[in-house]
Amino acid sequence: MSTMWNRLVEPMGLLYGPDARAAIQHGTGLPLMGGPVAFTMARLIDGTHTSAPMRVEDIPGPWQGVLLRLTRAAPPAHLPDGPQVMGILNVTPDSFSNGGQHFGVAQALGAARAMADAGCRVLDIGGESTRPGAATVTPEQEWDRVGPVLEALRQNLPTVALSVDTRNSLVMDRALAAGADVINDVTALQHDPQALPLLAERHCGVVLMHMRGTPQTMDTHTEYSDVACDVVRELGQRVNAALAAGISHDRLMVDPGFGFAKTHEQNVTLLRRRLLLANLGCRVLFGLSRKRMIGAMTGEPRAEARDPGTQAATLEAMPLGAAVLRVHDVPGMVQSMRLWQALHTPAGTEDA
Repeated sequence: MSTMWNRLVEPMGLLYGPDARAAIQHGTGLPLMGGPVAFTMARLIDGTHTSAPMRVEDIPGPWQGVLLRLTRAAPPAHLPDGPQVMGILNVTPDSFSNGGQHFGVAQALGAARAMADAGCRVLDIGGESTRPGAATVTPEQEWDRVGPVLEALRQNLPTVALSVDTRNSLVMDRALAAGADVINDVTALQHDPQALPLLAERHCGVVLMHMRGTPQTMDTHTEYSDVACDVVRELGQRVNAALAAGISHDRLMVDPGFGFAKTHEQNVTLLRRRLLLANLGCRVLFGLSRKRMIGAMTGEPRAEARDPGTQAATLEAMPLGAAVLRVHDVPGMVQSMRLWQALHTPAGTEDA
């Protein structure tokens, strides 16, 4: 593994609003991914050694390069600026939540219009279920589902950014030709060997998600020495691979992959230590919507009844700069995000 990811800084001691601005001005706090949140403490992680928490003004000089990745704003990666709610539009018959509800152009377009009316400026269209144990479909079958919906959305919702959730280069190629803005790959461009060279030649955003194995085998790949650090370092390797292939850094986003090759306990740890993701210097996407971990934490067995828990957990991404919040229930998440912004964004620095 590249040694550049051995050293990680774990931000602590967060401040919000005017307190964050004052700490940054006085040198007792640093902006987290460009703000509006500041961190005043940190732990330094060098390989397997973790320091005691220390004040940011006491962090030694050799760590300043790592700090730079954490403090500057991540590039927008072909999405609108600022935190965004990404609406999930599964055009599949078998996704774990809302499978079959949007399986057709008319149903998908109606759902997309409702999401846009609720304040959603980004949609993520998926034609293959990646739930644990999901049956595979061919790239052609996947495109038959996605293509007509993508075309209808591009024609009818021209101001909404469109992401296509796929791991197959055939679908990526056709989706970009049809007007997709972002490719969201749950395998971080590892499934299809043609994906990296294809996307290197295009000009779109790219989401690299952390997963081990495949949707069919990922539950057997859950051994980590430190799940939060390991996820960041393994995502860092995929960032390196994308850069080496010719995909520029300003196009990249990262997703920690909650629920993919992680136990319930590991998902909770990863959520608690989410600020480590800032080390990657990329815009962060959170995909927690209605997942089993929400059910396990709240005692709610029904996926469709987990939206309140989803909103509470997903707001944990907001300190990470211009986070992308991927959810099924767009109106609830937009309202939650706006309330967070009204409470925590310094007046006059950003439109809430």
